[in-house]
Amino acid sequence: MIIGIGGCSNSGKSELAEQLNNFYNKQNVKVLCQDDFVKRRDFLTTINEHVDWELPSTIFINDFINTVKDGSKTYDLVICEGLFAFWFDELNKLYDKRIFLELDKKTFIERKRKDLRWGKEPDWYIEHIRQSYLKYGLPKTSETGILYLDASKEINLNDVISFIDL
Repeated sequence: MIIGIGGCSNSGKSELAEQLNNFYNKQNVKVLCQDDFVKRRDFLTTINEHVDWELPSTIFINDFINTVKDGSKTYDLVICEGLFAFWFDELNKLYDKRIFLELDKKTFIERKRKDLRWGKEPDWYIEHIRQSYLKYGLPKTSETGILYLDASKEINLNDVISFIDL
């Protein structure tokens, strides 16, 4: 089974993937994070002299898709998470289940301002992140079978497990 987890920055995608990995610890599980397939900085575009991480072109998507395909041959469960989880049609076709973490703008901004993993982001870039998410991160309207979760609240893992039904 292949599960896609999408949502904006700081919505809890990686945390949910890890919780599922821990829950299904008796299964053969592989978690794949799109962040691990990001191109080197010198190959990325900039905006206002700031590296623009918020474009689908930042991902080595063919490598990611091939890793998902290879993983599905080896693992019982492959969990794919990332901002662009639902942007690429070829990737979407691989998913058996989709989970989308919705996060309101206010909560996103609060969380992003506290997130110092890559240093403090300027307010204009935080807004750029939000706008890019609205453009590239939302599920496409034609996609069905998506579990939508309010990421501003604690996620009930039992709801997710019921939806997956492994």
